Order: sequence, then structure tokens, then C-alpha cells
Amino acid sequence: MLVVTGTGTGVGKTVATAAMAALATADDRKVAVLKPAQTGVRPDEPGDIAEVTRLAGAVTTRELRRYPDPLSPEAAARRSGGETVKPGEIASAATELDAAHDLVLIEGAGGLLVRFDESGSTLADVAWALGALVLVVAEAGLGTLNATALTSEVATKRGLNVAGVIIGSWPSEPDLAAWSNVPDLPVAAGAPLLGALEEGMGSLPRPEFAAAARRGLSPWFGGEFDPERFAGSTSAQR
Repeated sequence: MLVVTGTGTGVGKTVATAAMAALATADDRKVAVLKPAQTGVRPDEPGDIAEVTRLAGAVTTRELRRYPDPLSPEAAARRSGGETVKPGEIASAATELDAAHDLVLIEGAGGLLVRFDESGSTLADVAWALGALVLVVAEAGLGTLNATALTSEVATKRGLNVAGVIIGSWPSEPDLAAWSNVPDLPVAAGAPLLGALEEGMGSLPRPEFAAAARRGLSPWFGGEFDPERFAGSTSAQR
């Protein structure tokens, strides 16, 4: 069971989740993806779960709450008058899925401490309740080191284990900050660099997406990404 969080919104969590799911299904593993709270999407629109299915194929998916406003789950629930989602409900759904699957991926909304409800419950509480490893999806460029360090530090202080960091969108034309951040991101995270996913790969057809996922993710997920070789190639480019 893995909890997928980000250093913020729009850093590539859904693509990273789909990439992990794609490699696991290619290895004939039963995969489930749980989205506790989807915000900014109307009932008749496809959300992150639909995107994962489109990219990864036959995975079990479950979405617990959906709110139309693009806000934190707590704020979106308050504005819509909808029911909030509680950590106990999320943990229960994850445990149920875990009993019938080889891998359960829990994709958060925004960052680790975004509030689910009025009591201040967060994805960190869910990870703690489940004893699940946390994967941090980070940006490539300027500002990512601070955001990554803050996320990992609070996770560690809450008794969570950070398995690693993934660059959610490695630019086709990286700037100096992106190149420089490659060796520094695992230091900021206090955990290994487990992947760098190509910019725009979420728009690829499924077979090409699977190939890109294999290139961009560590053997830990069934991929071919070598962080030392990647860091070496970035050093050569600077």
C-alpha cells in the first residue's frame, strides 16, 4: 500500500499514480487506485480516477467524495454543503481494497497536510493509520527543494516513512534549476529519487505511456530508471 502525495497542486500526482499502476498491471499484479476526495470536477466530468484508467488500463478504482469547486476537500465540501471524508473511512476503503489486490495506491489532493474535514484530518493521518509508505511527487524546477524538504520533514515528524521522491514532470528543455535539483532532491527528501517522468506523457496513448513509465520509474516499481545515471547525464548537460 502506497500513499501518493505531492509538494503542491498540479505537480503530476495522477500521472505518477497511473505510471506505477501501469507497470504493476504489466507485471500481472492486481492494482487498485483510491482517490479519497476529488475536487474541481462536476459529477458528469471525468476526474483523476478516469485518467488513471485511461492511461493504466484494467485497474480497480474507487472515489469516495467529489466536489465541484477547485479547493481543498474541506473548503470544497463546505461550499457545496457536501459530506466531508474522514480518515477512518479512507483507511477502511484502503484496507478492503488491499485484501483483494497486490498493490493499492492512494492518491491525495494537493499536499500532505491539505485538510479533509473540519477537524483538520489530512492525508498524513491516513498514511499513519494504515502504516503505509509515502511517495512524494515533486516539481523539477525552482522552489521544489524547499517544498520537498517541508513535506518530508513533516512526514517524518508524524512517524511516516517516505519511500522516495518522483519528479512528476521532467521538462523537455530543462533549465539550470532543474538540472541542479536532480542530485539535491533526494537530499531534500531524505529519501531516494525513484523516478523522473517525461513532460506531457499523460497525453500519450496507453502503449506509449507504459513505455514512458518504464523509462521514468525505478526498478522498485518495475521500471528502468537509474538515478545515478540520470544525475550523471544532467551533470553533463550543465
